[in-house]
Amino acid sequence: MAERAPNAGLAQQDIDALVAARHADPFALLGPHVVDGAPYVRAWLPNAASVQVVARDRAHVIGELTRIHPAGLFAGPLAEVVPYRLDIDWQGVTQEVEDPYSFGPQLSEDALRRLANGDPYAVLECLGAQPLVCDGVPGARFAVWAPNARRVSVVGDFNAWDGRRHPMRLRHEAGVWELFIPRVAAGARYKYEILGARGEVLPLKSDPCALQTESPPSTASIVAPVEALDHYAWHDREWLRTRGEKQNARSAIAVYEVHAPSWLPTQGEDAPAPNWSALADRLIPYAQGMGFTHIELMPVAGHPFGGSWGYQPLAQFAPTARLGSPLDFAAFVDRAHEAGLGVILDWVPAHFPNDAHGLIDFDGTALYEHSDPREGYHPDWNTMIYNLGRREVSAFLIASALAWLLRYHIDALRVDAVASMLYRDYSRGAGEWVPNVYGGRENLEAIAFLKRLNHETQYVPQRPGVITIAEESTAWPGVTARPEDGGLGFQFKWNMGWMHDTLHYMHEDPIHRRYHHHEMTFALVYAWSEHFVLPLSHDEVVHGKDSLIGKMPGDRWQRFANLRAYFGFMWAHPGKKLLFMGGEFAQWAEFDHDGTPQWELLDDPLHRGVQKLVRDLNRLYGAEPALHALDAEPGGFEWLVGDDHDNSVLAWRRVDGSGREIVTVCNFTPVPRHGYRIGMPQPGQWEEVLNTDAAWYGGSNMGNGGLVWTQPVASHGKPQSAALVLPPLGTLYFRLIR
Repeated sequence: MAERAPNAGLAQQDIDALVAARHADPFALLGPHVVDGAPYVRAWLPNAASVQVVARDRAHVIGELTRIHPAGLFAGPLAEVVPYRLDIDWQGVTQEVEDPYSFGPQLSEDALRRLANGDPYAVLECLGAQPLVCDGVPGARFAVWAPNARRVSVVGDFNAWDGRRHPMRLRHEAGVWELFIPRVAAGARYKYEILGARGEVLPLKSDPCALQTESPPSTASIVAPVEALDHYAWHDREWLRTRGEKQNARSAIAVYEVHAPSWLPTQGEDAPAPNWSALADRLIPYAQGMGFTHIELMPVAGHPFGGSWGYQPLAQFAPTARLGSPLDFAAFVDRAHEAGLGVILDWVPAHFPNDAHGLIDFDGTALYEHSDPREGYHPDWNTMIYNLGRREVSAFLIASALAWLLRYHIDALRVDAVASMLYRDYSRGAGEWVPNVYGGRENLEAIAFLKRLNHETQYVPQRPGVITIAEESTAWPGVTARPEDGGLGFQFKWNMGWMHDTLHYMHEDPIHRRYHHHEMTFALVYAWSEHFVLPLSHDEVVHGKDSLIGKMPGDRWQRFANLRAYFGFMWAHPGKKLLFMGGEFAQWAEFDHDGTPQWELLDDPLHRGVQKLVRDLNRLYGAEPALHALDAEPGGFEWLVGDDHDNSVLAWRRVDGSGREIVTVCNFTPVPRHGYRIGMPQPGQWEEVLNTDAAWYGGSNMGNGGLVWTQPVASHGKPQSAALVLPPLGTLYFRLIR
């Protein structure tokens, strides 16, 4: 064989760039090539002592590689052109592995075109780490979007975290770097080493599309067992088939909001470690037994800082490793569905934290965020704002939403901080924000993103019946209207105004409530402008706002009576229900993500009484269509007494449109009222089906003996009425007996 050039056909500047880890096209140098008409292999293996090339099928040597640069660049001719492996001597330790640079491009031209055009399904298909078999060789394909990087390398346990070892191929059409690394299997830890747009080596970056991550404070991505996830043996076919019937404006939806890492009790010898399996064993039967229809999980996407409660995620495709593996999370959702519970996931597309290993300055430029801090920095949370006008960023986020729905069978996404997305001047003063192209404050790119999100998530053929819920705190019109009608396309919106008004009212001493009566009635002015959820969420029991029971005035007995009456008011009010953990038994403490709900309080009859009430309210709410079927229609509600400011009494009627009726009466003073006459919508006998003052719940047991009869005495515009006993600080439900 003819003698070859000392540099094996390479220009010195290419060798220098490769050795310095600054070469942008490693495939042009490494792997099999033809040099002077002869087949050659070049391998870049820093710190290796020697390298042989071995035929894959017959395991015989077909080439001895010579070190052509002392840093570890090897090259040599081949005796024959066949698929091969490299037999590497790492200073006395031998490794036999296929050459990553002998494999062709991994992503198809069609996939790259779809990525460039912002197709979220292409993101799911292409990006991240994917275990697969290429040309009969098992390994993992890595792909990451970093269009402005000068060089990207995969680093991990498999290459001693050496960024020189596995530089990737740039697919210019989409700005995506890719590499197939043989013999890397599920469970391997990895990150990306990126030479940024300005020529600087950036802090190691976690994979934005990783399906699994290390548990904090560690920050590596993990090659996930994708095949196991995609072929998980689900048992929820019947749930998915009927899901649409359980998640619409006419359904009974009662949501138990949970911070998963802190829900489990930590006291006692049998206290389990917080993980998805233990939560499935305890949380699911508890929520089911309490009559809730859904569990809402505060964000479980991977997040570095536990104190953010998940609202500053960096791994938008990966369940937090704090509670187990992705398969463990899938099993939790599966068991919830088997128990008849839906799972709502809090999802955060508004902003992301500025941790160096995350999305910020990802390829040396403001790639995921806006470059102008007036658009790209969130002053409230010290976070970065996604550049939703960039189609790749929009596709990345929508792909994340789809991944939770498709891979984990999530039933609903509650979209966090929507108001901050809709307004360019959100929490900003004059001169601190950039107007839109028309000079306005509306964020047109975010509006388009939210409409697309709702279209994509609600029309997934494989997962029908999915809903989205907006946490939106302003009067933005049409949040739950269809996009084709000018709306954003959510199915439900949190009614933040109802929450703030009614909690403010309940905080008042009963003697002053007559001056705040409108705070309990105002929500009915706009109740049917959107499809609402009534939330008593984590945000209202933290940061010095006090717990629900702590907000109530009066002595101990009055505080519990106030809370019970308020819950009775809430469950009969139009709108779906949401209650944060601990509120269902009136815990005194605020939410503490490092603590746990005060389960020991259930030894106290008053706390246990509140828990019984919430359970009975949920059961009655689900069983009585009058309490939920026409939540979003004005024909389902009628005021009977809405203006009795002096007595702080409210009464109204709920109907289902087919003859079932519930009348609710609230007395928000500690004064019992005997013979309080209320016009009833129908003559006859009315059963007192719930009384928040019952002794069973810890009350004084004042009421109407379980039954009242109407009299032909006109009152409140009705030809018949009933004289009622209204217990102190109590709410009553009456059902017509036919």
